[in-house]
Parts: sequence; structure tokens; C-alpha cells
Amino acid sequence: MSRLDAKLASRYLRSRRSSKLVSLITLIAIGGVTVGVGALIVVTGVMNGLGNELRAKILVATPHLRVGTYGKGIRLDNWEFARDEVLKHPDVLAAAPFVLTQGLITAGADYNEGVYVVGIDPDTGSMAITDLPRRFIEADLSFETTRDDVDGAIVLGRRLGERLVAYKGDTVVVISPIGTKFSASTGTLMPRFWTFEVTGHFETGMYEYDNSYAVMSLATAQKFAQLGDAVSMLEVKLKDGWDAIRVGREIEEQMGYPYRTVDWQSQNAGLFSALKLEKLAMGTVLLLIVIVAAFNIVSTLIMVVRDKTREIGILRAMGMSAGTIRRAFILQGVVIGVVGTTLGTILGLVLARYVDQRKLIDIDPSVYFIDHLPVQVDPLDLLIIIVASLLVATLATIYPAARAASLNPVDAIRHE
Repeated sequence: MSRLDAKLASRYLRSRRSSKLVSLITLIAIGGVTVGVGALIVVTGVMNGLGNELRAKILVATPHLRVGTYGKGIRLDNWEFARDEVLKHPDVLAAAPFVLTQGLITAGADYNEGVYVVGIDPDTGSMAITDLPRRFIEADLSFETTRDDVDGAIVLGRRLGERLVAYKGDTVVVISPIGTKFSASTGTLMPRFWTFEVTGHFETGMYEYDNSYAVMSLATAQKFAQLGDAVSMLEVKLKDGWDAIRVGREIEEQMGYPYRTVDWQSQNAGLFSALKLEKLAMGTVLLLIVIVAAFNIVSTLIMVVRDKTREIGILRAMGMSAGTIRRAFILQGVVIGVVGTTLGTILGLVLARYVDQRKLIDIDPSVYFIDHLPVQVDPLDLLIIIVASLLVATLATIYPAARAASLNPVDAIRHE
């Protein structure tokens, strides 16, 4: 590109007084690129934010990896041996036993519901497997009670505690499905009732956990689930959570049958596959907006060619090469693409930041696990959008530029 090419392109981008339609179409073309790029940035940011937020919320109470055994029940008897074997893997940071079971909970009112009962080791040390212990509110890992008429301490999810109207110091009754006995006097099955003191609440920000989980000490949970010295499974923390599938497969090969592993990615594979597919579909649809904007660039340059036909003929007759004319029109399209992409990038980033910080879009946490729509723009996605927009805008100039360069000087001068 020479100074002559740039000067000619600049002249053609500015319309003459007698024909202001060309400048209006130029503005429309720039606006189309701006809207397309801005919308693409915001939507991809929404999909990234939703996926990252869900991933972070899930890992609050879900470990990278769980190690158990095959069998009819969820039970791991020789868990100390299994833990020592798991810790031998170089990618494992920590491993601890836990209990997971279910029960029916009530706070004394005419209302009860199902609850997941989780038992964790109070002695987490400096390396907690998940972030759940850090989300305790007015509670700690001691699980100490202040009264003698209870079977132990329990920490409820914040939403669960509010719905049961069970606050710190109150008692709740949890019915265990395990240990149900037949009563000869009544001729019915009699469940086991456990009374716990609420020693606090936890809040993870994940609707499913806060709404239906209750935590107690490992020893109490073992008694509640009647596991004896056994636990449900081991929860494992890795150096990199994204290696969970590979590490799980290696641990299975290392320990052999009957041990098995369950990684967090496989547990939520359907959710993240749906998010990935939706991101791809939305990105493809919105890319069509940029392509439509490219047609605006084509129509703009064709209008310029028609408006400047006689002028192009005079320039060609004076000795200007067809290459100069071609480069001038390509430069016009590039300018439109660069300006539109720049404005669209600024618009998209500002809008994405505003929506994320203000939490403008509320969503149903019972369906999506989170209460607002997060927006996180990934630098790689931003780079792909910018490059794609500039590439489409540049390709859109090929036909108009070739048409302008192929004009016959004599026919062009006789055009008007």
C-alpha cells in the first residue's frame, strides 16, 4: 500500500455533496460490523461465564476424584489402605474418607423433606479436599454440641435451614432409611430417628448444595449410615482438576479390581457437553451477523464503484494502474472492517463488564444452580472474533475491487 492508495481510499470513503448516500451506506456497514462483533463477544462471554461459574460451584463440594469399590452398596471397608495407595500417585495432593447417604429431615413442624447427609473428617489439616469447610457460617469443623439430649451436631445448607426455620442452637430430626426394624406390636416398619443440634450453616452459592445438603462429622455419619469403621468412598484432590479422567484411569490400573474411580467431569459430562454445544451453536448463529455485515461492505463498495465510475476512468486514462485502483478499494473495506471491529470490541467488552458486575440478568437457581448470568470474556475467544471479523471484511472487498480495477477507461469516461 502506498500513500496514493491510502489517499484515494480516503477520498472514496468521503462522499461528495451531490451523493451523500455512499457515506450513509458506509456508516451502515460499519454499524453492522460493530453490532455483530459486539453481540458475538457478549454471547461467547455469557457461555464462558456460565460454564466457569457452574464448574466453580460444582467443585465447592465435589472433589476432583472419588475412589470406591464395585458392589451393591456404596461402601469402602479398608479405606486406610486405599488412601495410602492413592497418595502414592504423583498427581494426587490429598485424599480423605467421606460418607454420603440420604435421610428425611424435619424441624418439628408439619413439614419434612429429603436431604443428602455428608460426613467429613474434621481433621482436614492444611489441605482440605474441597472448599466446603471454608463456606461454613457461624460454624466450625469441631461439630461440638451444647446440649446432652442430641445424637450429634449438624451443619445445614443456608437455604435448607431457612426453609426448615432451623437456626443455630435449634434441633432437627433426621430419619435414616438404614436400620429400619419391624415392630411386632404395631406390625409395621419402625424407622430410626436421630436428633441433631444445628451448630451453623454453610453457603456455597450452588443452589443444589445450599438447598438439600447437611454436613456432620465423619464418625457421626458412619453411625447414622451404620457403616461401622467403613466409609462411602475416598475424595481426592489433584494438582490439576482437568487431569481427573486420566488420573482416575491410572489409579484404577494401579489398585486393580474391585476399586473404581468417579471423576467430576464424568459426573457432569451431560451438563458441560450441552454448554459447549450451545456455545458453538450461538457463536455460529451470531457469526452470520458479521457475514451479513460483510454483504453491507460489498454493497457499499459497489455503490462507490458506480458513483466514481467516470472518475476511475479519468484516473486510468491518466496512467493510474489497475493495481492501484484495486488496492484503494481493498483498503476501503479494510478500514470499514477495522473501525467496525474496534467499535464492536469496545462495545462488547463494556457491555459484558456492565452486565457481569451489575448482575442485570437474574436466572432461576433451581434450574441453573446459580442466581444470575455471569459474563467472562476469554482472551482467546476475543482474538478469534477479531481475526474472523477482519478476515470476513477483507474477503468482502475482493469482488468490488476487481470490478473497479477491470473498468475500461473509455467506457468509464462515457459513463456520464
